[in-house]
Amino acid sequence: MELEAILRFVHVLGAMTLMGTGAGIAFFMLMAHRTGEPRLIAHTASIVVVADTIFTATAAILQPITGLWLAHEIGWPWTEGWILLSIMLYVVVGVCWLPVVWIQIKLRDIAKASAGQGKPLCSRYQKLFRIWFACGFPAFASMLVIIWLMLMRPEITLLS
Repeated sequence: MELEAILRFVHVLGAMTLMGTGAGIAFFMLMAHRTGEPRLIAHTASIVVVADTIFTATAAILQPITGLWLAHEIGWPWTEGWILLSIMLYVVVGVCWLPVVWIQIKLRDIAKASAGQGKPLCSRYQKLFRIWFACGFPAFASMLVIIWLMLMRPEITLLS
């Protein structure tokens, strides 16, 4: 198998992992949150933190490497408009995702403490959850646009 085909495969697999893991994590965290049960939220958030570490972080690191390497192999300049826009949107995803990882750890810890004390979730948990939830929208929308850009490769002029 040629290098370009391998890079395409790994790059597409990475995009699928980012979208799938991201959507799955968001769904499970939201469903756990809706129960209001600290023990369930703590358990779900613990699994989410592991999944984000194993799957999302790995894919997030590989995506720009495989994408830029693939562009180089194909002969697309990195200054191509759709590639630059994809990179900019990927930065948006990262800016949203990094705080989310920290927030998930905090949500897990707060929920564990609440469950251990037999107390309801505190206002700090509620505030952090709202921030976590809000960060998902620009990240998810950016990922959708990136995938569209990768598939359509529209002519976009960003640099003259």
